Order: sequence, then C-alpha cells, then structure tokens
Amino acid sequence: MIFVHSLKWKVNMSKVLVTGASGFIGLHCINQLLQQGHEVRGTVRSLSRQPELVKALQDAGRNTADFELVEADLTHPDGWDTAVEGCDFVLHVASPFILGVPKHEDDLIVPAVSGAQFVVSAAIKAGVKRVVLTSSGASITDTHDGKTHFTEADWTDTEHPKTSAYYKSKTLAERRAWDLIEAQTGETNTELTVINPTVVVGPSLTQDIGTSNEFIRQIVAGKVPAAANLHFGFVDVRDVAAAHITAMTHEKAAGERFIVNAKEMWLLELTTLLNEAGFKKAPTKGMPNWLVKVFGLVDPATKQISQLLDSERFTPADKAKSLLGWQAMDIEASLIETAEQLRSMGHCP
Repeated sequence: MIFVHSLKWKVNMSKVLVTGASGFIGLHCINQLLQQGHEVRGTVRSLSRQPELVKALQDAGRNTADFELVEADLTHPDGWDTAVEGCDFVLHVASPFILGVPKHEDDLIVPAVSGAQFVVSAAIKAGVKRVVLTSSGASITDTHDGKTHFTEADWTDTEHPKTSAYYKSKTLAERRAWDLIEAQTGETNTELTVINPTVVVGPSLTQDIGTSNEFIRQIVAGKVPAAANLHFGFVDVRDVAAAHITAMTHEKAAGERFIVNAKEMWLLELTTLLNEAGFKKAPTKGMPNWLVKVFGLVDPATKQISQLLDSERFTPADKAKSLLGWQAMDIEASLIETAEQLRSMGHCP
C-alpha cells in the first residue's frame, strides 16, 4: 500500500521521483533538485521520516512546497506505479548498504535487484523520459584479473568466489536495469543513465550520518587502531548528487555509465590527513598485512577487506568530465568537513 503526503504542486514543471529520499545521497539529490526549481517526489519505507526530511530541507534553505513523499519498498512491487505516475524523470538512488558482512548475501542482493526491477519497470510503463540509476564503482572494479586501472567498460565478476555480497548486489542490480531498458520495443523508450561513484563522503543533511560516513566516524572516534594497506577512491556526496542531476537531462548521457571519483587514497593517507587536521585518534601508523589477516580469522568483515590488501584501484572520472562537464571539489577538504560535522554531532572528541 502507498500513502501520499501531498504538499503544494506547481504546474508545467518537471517532476522527478527520487527513491531512497531519506538516504545520504538521495536527500542531497532532492536538495539540489528543489534548489534548481524541480518538483520532487521522494520514496521512503515509512512516512514517519517525513517531518525530519522536510525540516532538513528547510534548514538547507529549500522551499518544500514542491516536495512530497510516498511509501514504497524495494522488496515489494506495490506502490511503484503510483510513485512514478506523472514524473518526467526518476533518480533511482535507493539500495541497501551496510558496513561489514550480511548474514546472507541475499540480504543485500535481493532488495537491490528487485528494487531495480520494480522501479525501472514502473518507469517504462509510465513513459518516464529517463532513469538515472545510482550504481557504484563496486560494479566495475572486482574483475579479479590483475587490473589496476578501470573504465566504464569494466564489470565486476559476480561469479568469482572472492566478490563480496555488496559488490554483487550493485552489479546485478545495474545489469537488471540495463536488461529491462534494452528489452523495450516501443517507438518511444525510456532512457537509462548510470552513475558509478567511489566511496561517498561529505556532510549529511540530517542527524543520520549514513553508512558511508560511519567509516569516517570509526576512524576519528579511535575505533581504527592502525590503517590497513587499502586503496580507495573518494568523492563528495554533493558532487555525486550534481552528477545525477546533470545526467538526468544531458543529451549525451543517455545509455551511458559514468564513474564519479575525486581522488584515490591509501587508507593511511586518509587517517594521517584527519590526524593532522586535529582528529588525534585517527591513526598515523599502518597495520601489517599479517595482522589484518589474523583479525580476519575471527571477524568476517576484516577477512573480506583483507582480500583487497595492497590492491591499487584507479577509477578516473574522465568520461564524466568530458561528456557532462562534471568537476569534483577538493576531497581532502571534504573529508575534513565530514569529520568536523561528526564532531559537532558528538560522534568523536
């Protein structure tokens, strides 16, 4: 069943559905869409989040008269046809994400894939102009073939035994979306564009810091005693939202995947940056690989990340820059800003 909290609607304006409205990336997308004058409908699993989200947007300076929320769930088909009704574009941002290892991989895979199925199918049925899907660098980099430099032409190998549940969930969901789009036979078809961000950090618009920033919180709160030899790309959430909105209408974006990434860093570079910025519980020493593997004997999450030790992965955003004109802000400043917000929220000393 779907419940609608209706606020004021303008006429003759583009309507955009944003799934996962309460999520870290989703709410930033809504914030920027409203700022640019779009009408926005967001989906949440429960309308109990409505007062919190409206307040967050108003605190950010947005007029929420052009914002409404509906209830819909990634694991249930009910409500998605109503959610997309009357919308010109869909940003499908919602997808499960946790730190660590789920009890069963299907806890991540099933809602990710079924969500893509329900949302894209409903968009096609409703004649939506374009769907912009939030995928991930995770659907690109686990090729398990020794590569260190990746482009949008690469795909994670979901059949490989070392591919994690999260990487599988993002890859399989994205592939399902492409399959649905490519199966269309009408004269006027819904288009698809995919955004593949690396690790997304940056300030949260609510007290819910999100799973991505939980990684930063653990570092600045002293929960990470030393930095494992891990290599990640990072990008600010505001830049990720901007990429979605640009890709929504850009004529060259249809049918394309776009990596969005600001900079790759070794974990020790990140923790040292935060330590030097005044977050003294962030470690400045590395953890030997053998010790990471020992911890992995008793902790499934550590065992999973131990498979990435010493693995450099470069995912340049050249295509997004050249086709969309996308640019990334200074990620080091973003990381420090994230940590400062976490401190102001009481998450670290």
